[in-house]
Amino acid sequence: MSNILVVDDERPIAEIIKYNLQKEGFTVQTAYDGEEAIKMVRKINPELIILDIMLPKKNGFEVLREIRMEYMMPVIMLTAKEEENDKITGLELGADDYITKPFSNKELIARVRANLRRVKLSSTNEEMKAKIINVGNLTIDMNTYEVSRDNDIIDLTNREFDLLKYLFLNSDRVFNREHLLKEVWGYEFGDLRTVDVTVRRLREKIETENDKYIITKRGTGYYFKSR
Repeated sequence: MSNILVVDDERPIAEIIKYNLQKEGFTVQTAYDGEEAIKMVRKINPELIILDIMLPKKNGFEVLREIRMEYMMPVIMLTAKEEENDKITGLELGADDYITKPFSNKELIARVRANLRRVKLSSTNEEMKAKIINVGNLTIDMNTYEVSRDNDIIDLTNREFDLLKYLFLNSDRVFNREHLLKEVWGYEFGDLRTVDVTVRRLREKIETENDKYIITKRGTGYYFKSR
């Protein structure tokens, strides 16, 4: 069963999360500050991280930024209900998901399973292995999760790549945000702004003034424009 790292400076919360995950069969380690979290990531290389934002020594954003320099495992951020900007910042730094405090055990387990399932599907999709696609000035390597523009590597998060891949494989088909949230994130419901933020970040990374790939159809959704 998957090995998960829980990072929260409030020990009772960390222990409750650990207990509930262990009941579902997961192996769980805990860390209580940012510096300890980074050490634990390098020591155990967890398959998923649940990361609180408000941490001593290094906050969750600093931890996430440092993790993303070396690792691409899913990261679920824990945020306070009123801190909408925290959610957007986390997604922009490469978080795969966020969950708002207070949260139910059922929601937490569902999000953990959805993120792990997405990684598993991506890594075992034999059809896409070793497939390299050129579109416009972009090169998309489905095997290595790398995207380059004019031979320069573009640093995408796992979620950004998954979204790009999904839209590209369904080029010229318009998808609303609810559909993308379900197919790319694995959620039946959630904050639709998550999709908008990820689309915006993806556009900033892959597009230029003369090369536009992801098109907005007003009032409907997004699509990848074929060449």
